[in-house]
Amino acid sequence: MAAPSQLSLYNGALSICGERRLAALSDDREARYLLDDAWGRGAVKYCLERAFWNFAVRSVKATATTSTAVTVSFGSSEVYDKPSDWVRTITMASNEAFSNLLTDVSYKDEGGYWFSTINPLYVRYISNGSGFGNDFNLWTEGFARVVESYLAVQIAPHLKKSAVDQAKIEKTHADFLRVAKSTDAMNEGVSFPPEGSWTRARRGGRNRGDRGNPNQLTG
Repeated sequence: MAAPSQLSLYNGALSICGERRLAALSDDREARYLLDDAWGRGAVKYCLERAFWNFAVRSVKATATTSTAVTVSFGSSEVYDKPSDWVRTITMASNEAFSNLLTDVSYKDEGGYWFSTINPLYVRYISNGSGFGNDFNLWTEGFARVVESYLAVQIAPHLKKSAVDQAKIEKTHADFLRVAKSTDAMNEGVSFPPEGSWTRARRGGRNRGDRGNPNQLTG
């Protein structure tokens, strides 16, 4: 499909609401102002938060901050600033291959920071950066429909005239989100969740030795 634009997303939302299209983002219409407001309040970021969209995934090596703004009095010894394009954490690991995944025993997400005893951390997260989640050229058609329908949900109650009722618009958004998430998930490789503390305790706290290989799972 052709990459969406802000205008095409606006018009997709208007179509769902039974409203006529915009000719340009400068159109002097109530609907456009409502769409601008919804867009400005973070519509795209909100939709990015709804799933682990493959096109928005970013992997980084995070190094503990040297800032004195945050002090640690006990527990985790290292403090990490979240990247400015961070939307949602997918997973953390102690190695770059992401085979040694961490659980909340090894790191904490508190007060806008990550805390851990491990340095460095390897992090996979959903990014709203220009080369990731905010790059229209990377969007799937399903995600574009999610954004359009979310915008429709936001503006429909405020339109003076709408051919579609709010409940139907909300169901349309829920349906688009469900299908887009399912389709996106099919493009992912098989993954194995990090072990719980009880399983690790059986091995004296040692990491699982299978390195993600399903033929070498250990209990």
